[in-house]
Amino acid sequence: MTSSDPETVPLPSSTGGQLLVDQLMSFGVGAVFGVPGESYLPVLDALRDRASAIRFVTARHEGAAAFMADATGKLTGRPGVCLVSRGPGALHAANGVHMAMQDSTPLLLLVGQVSRSVREREAFQEIDIPRTFGPIAKWAAEVQDAHRIPEFLSRAFATATGGRPGPVVLGLPEDVLRDQTSSVVLAPFERAEYVPTASIFEHIWTLLAAAERPLILAGGAGWTDEASRALARFAESNHVAVATIFRYQDAFDNDLATYVGDVGMGINPALASRLDEADLVMAIGARLGDITTGSYQRLAAPKPRQTLVHVHQGAEEIGRVYRPTLGVTASIPEFVEALAQLEPVPSTAWTDWVDKARQDYLNWRALDDTGSVRDYVDLAVVMAALRDLLSNDAIVTNGAGNYTTWIHRYFPFHQFRTQLAPTGGSMGYGLPAALAGKLRYPERDVVAFAGDGCFLMTGQELATAVQEHLNVIVIVVNNQMYGTIRLHQERRYPGRPFATDLVTPDFAALARSYGAHGETVVKTQDFAAAFERARSSNRPALIELRVDPGQLTPSVRLPD
Repeated sequence: MTSSDPETVPLPSSTGGQLLVDQLMSFGVGAVFGVPGESYLPVLDALRDRASAIRFVTARHEGAAAFMADATGKLTGRPGVCLVSRGPGALHAANGVHMAMQDSTPLLLLVGQVSRSVREREAFQEIDIPRTFGPIAKWAAEVQDAHRIPEFLSRAFATATGGRPGPVVLGLPEDVLRDQTSSVVLAPFERAEYVPTASIFEHIWTLLAAAERPLILAGGAGWTDEASRALARFAESNHVAVATIFRYQDAFDNDLATYVGDVGMGINPALASRLDEADLVMAIGARLGDITTGSYQRLAAPKPRQTLVHVHQGAEEIGRVYRPTLGVTASIPEFVEALAQLEPVPSTAWTDWVDKARQDYLNWRALDDTGSVRDYVDLAVVMAALRDLLSNDAIVTNGAGNYTTWIHRYFPFHQFRTQLAPTGGSMGYGLPAALAGKLRYPERDVVAFAGDGCFLMTGQELATAVQEHLNVIVIVVNNQMYGTIRLHQERRYPGRPFATDLVTPDFAALARSYGAHGETVVKTQDFAAAFERARSSNRPALIELRVDPGQLTPSVRLPD
């Protein structure tokens, strides 16, 4: 290669650690999340010299750092990068790798490794990275030669973003990072696109013209803001119903006239019936896993009753569980843009059906003043208040737990990637994801929801928020129990709860001890003012909400 080669940028001799950081910069990485370790000191030293171009965010736990990287991957469509040390550090981060695989999120976990000279001797904190991470990542490998760092990173980015996106794990022996190399940095990475043929759209148009109750399922891997807007144009011109899949409610503006709700946990029973009634289902980007399909019952596997058009950018997902009428491997933005340019179908057969489905959704979202939470904070009213307090570009994050069903039901999303949530159901995701969101979009409001059990999984990252000046607002929903597990216990073993009650701290006082703003709200009418004080505090903030332990979900009470 020469300096005139457009694919490379020559560098003088550098260490493997410096080459690694320069390659990440070339690929557009602006932030790396991690916990420092002695196994990758050359990388840390290189990051120090390049701090103006690439930011290292020091987390308090590697699992939280991996969640931050996952959230970055969700926001950008490019791999979020997490940097941890071997052994304990790598295994702490494994939760984030597993979740990125379940969520189809591009992620790159870089793991400092013992030197090559002591491998296979169970050296201090040694771990076999390919064998450990191989089953839960798209690719796991170790770099054995500093000269090949650009090659491995290029393959990592291509693998993480190609087909169905997912996580890649690379081991970095510490002597490789110290070695001198004259390898060159590759030019910026560009993801490959898959464009469907015109005949595919002719087939789709024919299927749609023959349908009486068509329904689009939107969300999953590969969506962008442009794709969301293109789908809105298509849905408007054809007045076709659009539902979003679990925790992808931001894939379609919830206030548009053809949005009919989300298909996931706590689904509106009326929408579940509509999905059963549909004669054509077009799933765009969805894996069609058990949450979306109701344990493969809403769409019967392997051959659903409905005509199924399954569009996914990973060819391996087409036909994996379901045998579709039409399977399409395509990049989602390109597919939806071409779909939006089709001539509208000259049919009004489904107009009334769509309008009724829309009204079902509006009825589902309306507040139900039953008085059952009179002595506690009413989460439905909190969500309604946030509709007015937050702008359409505010980012809302959450972890896992029954408290999230209030978000799904009552909080509307209008703009793509304003919802960051784990479809893989990992607790503790909300706060780390919020930090990544605020780092990416410092001008926006970023609100993280967490249950009391969920928050204590990663609550120490409030220290990271304070140190990095990431002024997120955390809302802790405190019902003093692991509510989801309690619900399952009461259904299967009535009156025999065990191990689900929690003794919790004073969360507001805990937040203040970190240097954040902290408040506790015990009355619904006090929430809006508390939220405004948190937002104007000019620092990270936490609001603890005391909620009714007996109200497990918006529609399920413990005594029932």
